[in-house]
Amino acid sequence: MSISYTRLLQFSQQFSKFYAHQFAPLLERTGLTMREVHVLLFLANNPDYDTARDVTLYRGMSKSQVSQAVELLWAEGLLQRTPDEADRRMVHLSITPAGRPLARECQALQERCGARLLDGLAPEQVRQLRELLETVLDNGAHLAEEASQ
Repeated sequence: MSISYTRLLQFSQQFSKFYAHQFAPLLERTGLTMREVHVLLFLANNPDYDTARDVTLYRGMSKSQVSQAVELLWAEGLLQRTPDEADRRMVHLSITPAGRPLARECQALQERCGARLLDGLAPEQVRQLRELLETVLDNGAHLAEEASQ
């Protein structure tokens, strides 16, 4: 098991490097950082999770990182902040019409990265991999819940 665990950690580092490299031209063109792209993609890919707290919780970014990214994206006109009607302390984030083309471009890059990762797998293998990953991810969520009790 230790070799597999080591390879999994190595894969994570290698894919992160590849992923960031794929976004480099976009970052250079837009002046954004990967942090801002991560926030933009999170909101584009998870419309039901639309607060800075959600981004912090599910994306694994610190509050200060999310706050800085949201502030920059808002200043660039890419994000809108809307106070919650029931709880004015809560602010919902949404991608503006001006930000949607950039969000779609980021999603396309993300999709190409995922497709490259699955090169050489047959459709049935991809389906099986997704099912197995869902089980592993569910197990991980349960383990994290156990650890927090």
